[in-house]
Amino acid sequence: AQNNSLKVHLDGARIFNAQVETGISVKEWASCADDITFCLSKGLGAPAGSLLSGDKAFIEQARTYRKMLGGGMRQIGIIAAAGIYALEHHVDRLKDDHEHAKAIADALNKTNWAKVTTIGTNIIFFKTLNEEITKVVEEFKQNGFLILAEGNEGRIVTNINVSDEDTQAMCNWIKNRG
Repeated sequence: AQNNSLKVHLDGARIFNAQVETGISVKEWASCADDITFCLSKGLGAPAGSLLSGDKAFIEQARTYRKMLGGGMRQIGIIAAAGIYALEHHVDRLKDDHEHAKAIADALNKTNWAKVTTIGTNIIFFKTLNEEITKVVEEFKQNGFLILAEGNEGRIVTNINVSDEDTQAMCNWIKNRG
């Protein structure tokens, strides 16, 4: 892209998950891009907020567009404080989300009714064998576990709100489902 005078944007929605999983710093991941956004709520547990980073000219242009489109907010300090807290306290704990996802994926793969197709940091995709995914998603729900059906696959996401106990309970339910 850069050889053709094109800008490179990095959607860093889960960039901190990538850092924790690979040991490669956010700075290094972002070094290939002209600008980056990253989310403070996905994974990090802030109630809201994303950050945009780039060179001075880019940020000035982004501010102009934000004002033109009405994207400003007032009294944003409380959300900023939560975002700062998340950055300072929740990055290292992302490894817990990854471990929870691996445990759930292992439990699914030990069944005769599911097969994990993808596991990436804290997101698991799985297919059901010989039954409709919507039926299985409903069974998860009836037992207190909210997961999604995407196409013909189930999607489970672990996050700051999923405890060790929650993970063990889901693994036990998966094992006992039969």
